[in-house]
Amino acid sequence: MGALGARLAAVLRAGDLVVLTGPLGAGKTTLTRGLGAALGARGQVSSPTFVLARTHPTTTGPDLVHVDAYRLSDPVELDDLDLDWDGAIVVVEWGRGMVDGVTDAVLDVEITRATGADADVSADDLDPDDVPDEPRRVVVTATGSRWDGVTL
Repeated sequence: MGALGARLAAVLRAGDLVVLTGPLGAGKTTLTRGLGAALGARGQVSSPTFVLARTHPTTTGPDLVHVDAYRLSDPVELDDLDLDWDGAIVVVEWGRGMVDGVTDAVLDVEITRATGADADVSADDLDPDDVPDEPRRVVVTATGSRWDGVTL
């Protein structure tokens, strides 16, 4: 997931909105950490359960704003955060349905992973140092003319 974040960083610019959707543990924050590392973000890109929004200045250009919409009850609360939608790259975890109308150009990333009977190996059966990376299925949907001609 970190490598995917780094790959996405190569095409993102100020004003881009990335919406991450997936269950707990799917890799949303890991993807954002990879994105932040590739952008040269200052500060630890931490799990957003500890903050609602954090701005990370970067060495490559626009700031990276990492948002957790999980605990917000409606888009008005998200708007109250007064984010720099136009001047930063904004990544919103649990943002589906919360960011409608912010921009017509959205990169929607949905992550799913095998769990329970669908998983090949149970992490409970392995030594913690031997737990393999769980495969993820990632669907990236780019909407808006901003993404015309952009290869992801």
